[in-house]
Amino acid sequence: MKKIAVFTSGGDSPGMNACIRAVVRTAIYRGLDVYGIYRGYEGMIEGDIKKLQSHSVSNIVQRGGTMLKSARSAEFRTPEGRKKAYDNLVANGIEGLVAIGGDGTFTGAKLFFEEYGIPTVGCPGTIDNDIFGTDYTIGFDTAVNTALEAIDKIRDTAAAHDRVFFVEVMGRDAGFIAVESGIGGGAEFVMVPENKSNLDEIVKSFKNLRKSKSSSIIVVAEGEEEGSAETVMKKVKELVKDKDREFKVTTLGHIQRGGNPTARDRVLASRCGMAAVEGLIAGKQNCMAGVMNQEVVYTSFADCIGKTKPLIPDHLKLIEILSI
Repeated sequence: MKKIAVFTSGGDSPGMNACIRAVVRTAIYRGLDVYGIYRGYEGMIEGDIKKLQSHSVSNIVQRGGTMLKSARSAEFRTPEGRKKAYDNLVANGIEGLVAIGGDGTFTGAKLFFEEYGIPTVGCPGTIDNDIFGTDYTIGFDTAVNTALEAIDKIRDTAAAHDRVFFVEVMGRDAGFIAVESGIGGGAEFVMVPENKSNLDEIVKSFKNLRKSKSSSIIVVAEGEEEGSAETVMKKVKELVKDKDREFKVTTLGHIQRGGNPTARDRVLASRCGMAAVEGLIAGKQNCMAGVMNQEVVYTSFADCIGKTKPLIPDHLKLIEILSI
């Protein structure tokens, strides 16, 4: 293998640039030519591919987003689109790929490998931390700290005015951000997609807390079964029937995706980027490079996509115990 390419796809996450930097410099260190594919699979189809040097990735390790840009590609979902992408890789002599992204990225890479056999090793780039085969994903720690900083500031206002705040964080299918920011932010309740929430129980507990606490924070993952934080707030408010209490909603939204990555995310991204290149050289293919128990592991795309990563039970227990 003499030429490889790296691309980012799907939603951006803090640390992607650190991962790109590690891929580029590891490849050069190992004597490979390395190319950047801009705008993910869409750029692969359109031939937006450029050779990268060591200086191409200078001064990016601290930046959020992705220097290679990202895009979602409807055309890549078609056989014709994937054929165009393959032809462009062949035209550039590219023999292996590093794909930085999440489930959608890996699903595309798996199908592409099955059709054309170009070896691909992925790096887990998503703030949701929902990919099986790694303890943490690139960008998760930064997203949690962004949410935590917001919750800390909201609590000041909640305490000053004796208010109840419902804070919505990202997590359409997974509640990892909600759980960790909830623990760190001292939330009284955390609502996540993985667990069915009983509003009656929440209201009952809330009324008990009312005797000892003048304000409360309830963290709601955007994929919560009961609805958005706004919807949950209205339901709880109606059940509580406390006309003297103010209920407020804050939706954090896309601020969780941006910002300078934390040290933890930069190190994780760099390890995964290096491992992806080393994996390609060693003959790894159709898999993801992750870190579990401090060790680099390679997990097939089929498992990354097909297996559910559960929340940590002790974290859920912590929320219940520490909220009293």
